[in-house]
Amino acid sequence: MKKTPEVDRWFAETKPPAEKAMRHVREIILRADRRLTEYVKHRTVQFAYEGDFASFVQYTKPQVTLMLNRGAKIPGRFPHVEGSGPTARFMRFKDVAEVDARADELGRVARAWCELMATAPTKAIQKR
Repeated sequence: MKKTPEVDRWFAETKPPAEKAMRHVREIILRADRRLTEYVKHRTVQFAYEGDFASFVQYTKPQVTLMLNRGAKIPGRFPHVEGSGPTARFMRFKDVAEVDARADELGRVARAWCELMATAPTKAIQKR
């Protein structure tokens, strides 16, 4: 798992209300596939492999909202992935217990992203 000091600083400075749940989401994502990395971009935590995968949005609220930046492209069926637009999808977690309950699904979403990016022409996916 590749946790970075930059993201640790973000948590320390930002102090989001759902910090415990967000840190748990972070661990699940980073453990899901060793290719995933993390960094701070646009004042939030971003996870990536061969392009941006997901980021925390609305992090000042008491729940976790994880935006799957190009979630519409991720293959598979995931019951807690929300959205119907052309690009982004979301996973929401009200607390640590809900993160625990959806950990397997979140890990599968992260691995599906990595497999997609490893096998698809990266430039074609990134342009969409």
